[in-house]
Amino acid sequence: MIVLPADWRERLFDRRTLAIAGGSLAAIAILFAVLAWWSSRWRPPPSIFDSPVDDVLGYLAIDDFNELPLEDRVEFMIDFANRFRGLEQSESAVMAAFMAGLTGDAREQMIQNARILAKDILAEGASTYVNLPDAEKDAFIDSWLVEWSKVGERIAFGEPRDRSDEERIEEFRGEARRGQERTAERNNDISLTEVGAGRFLDFWQSDVEKAASPREQAQITTFMVDVRKRLTGGL
Repeated sequence: MIVLPADWRERLFDRRTLAIAGGSLAAIAILFAVLAWWSSRWRPPPSIFDSPVDDVLGYLAIDDFNELPLEDRVEFMIDFANRFRGLEQSESAVMAAFMAGLTGDAREQMIQNARILAKDILAEGASTYVNLPDAEKDAFIDSWLVEWSKVGERIAFGEPRDRSDEERIEEFRGEARRGQERTAERNNDISLTEVGAGRFLDFWQSDVEKAASPREQAQITTFMVDVRKRLTGGL
């Protein structure tokens, strides 16, 4: 067994201690560097009820909004609507000034964020739907429509209307039938099937489609056509 002189052992211990300490400090420095890099790339959402109006609106006009999970973005929009449903006069003026000054790239980014949100809502439903057994697809369409109708009402009114799920589906079917009848009156030479499909897909194809990948486009188109068929009885 080799025994090192006492002063050598002390020197070796000091070097090892310094090496360990140096390695720990280096790891901490790297961690802080990563955190600093990440914080410069992504901003968490502001507090809806505690932040200035322009800060909340501004978050909707940056790409960081799209980094939030879908559920968080939807909840942000619900809270956003709840906050601004009861704006004071001073806050309304700030909001109007912000929107009036929102131009160029910032305005286009806000529009793109809305497209991506709509696309992600449709894509989430479509990706689940296309992988279901045929026997489960009608029930999924019904539950999907009911769920998102309630979300829309929370944004618009603060809470869902007092309607049963069955009543909601009947409302959807009634609107779909009336829409087809109105369109058929203006287009006597086109079949209801062609008109219904065209009208139902207009919203998707006019704006939201450009935010989707080819795979998402295919799944969403299949899903939306089947939703139309479900609401119109296959017409």
